[in-house]
Amino acid sequence: MDNGGKDWKAELANKGSYGFDDLMRVLEALLGPGGCPWDREQTHESLKRYLIEEAYEVLEAIDLKDDRLLCDELGDVLLQVAFHANIAKTFGISDVADHVCKKMISRHPHVFGSVTADTADEVLTNWESIKRREKGQTEGRTQVLKGVPANLPALMRAYKVQQKARDAGFDWDAPGPVLDKAEEELAELRAAVNSGDQAAAEEEFGDLLFAAVNVSRFIGVHPELALTAAVEKFIRRFEAAENMIKDDGLQMDKMGLAELDAYWEKVKSLETKNNRK
Repeated sequence: MDNGGKDWKAELANKGSYGFDDLMRVLEALLGPGGCPWDREQTHESLKRYLIEEAYEVLEAIDLKDDRLLCDELGDVLLQVAFHANIAKTFGISDVADHVCKKMISRHPHVFGSVTADTADEVLTNWESIKRREKGQTEGRTQVLKGVPANLPALMRAYKVQQKARDAGFDWDAPGPVLDKAEEELAELRAAVNSGDQAAAEEEFGDLLFAAVNVSRFIGVHPELALTAAVEKFIRRFEAAENMIKDDGLQMDKMGLAELDAYWEKVKSLETKNNRK
């Protein structure tokens, strides 16, 4: 970059505040001659893990209700988007912006056109209809399942697939049969485990998880978020029990299950009591 003969990198480093154009210049410095050896070796494939990690860190900041942290983590996601656009051979960041603007305008005809959509459900129905039309798909045809990314986390992918199947008309009418199906899959898993057939147990366990995701969808709960909350709850209770046991002069790894369960119930009881305050 020719900046009137000045050292533009030093000038960039000494700015008091930055905008989006500055981000692109930072990446130009990192990826250009004399830039960072690690950054210059990266590809779309090598960066995949970082995009996933940064997205989950955004979710954590949201759960923590920490706006300062959220701002920081969104910046990391923005960096990943800009990074991919910078190393791309056939498009740049302006093409990314152009594409998403056209998509949002096209899929919001109730805002940018004459279509009426007074509820969120009507908006989603229009969105899916327009999306199918853009992809040259016929209304209700289930090949739209192929459009669900294969490398989504399994729970999220199952949820998305089931939503797409529902949009094509393949779904139950009420939660009762969905719960019955989950109980049926649990019984089949139990039979497979009792038979000692490992392959059958693995298959039935997958069926049980898929059925459980269907239950979550019917009761309006996202399975990935629900499982994350359950894991965090387990960690919180485990650490509380661990501290109680330590305070009582005991060692967790030398205690029986009945003793450990008694501490676990004590932690749950204290949590319930504190939540009522």
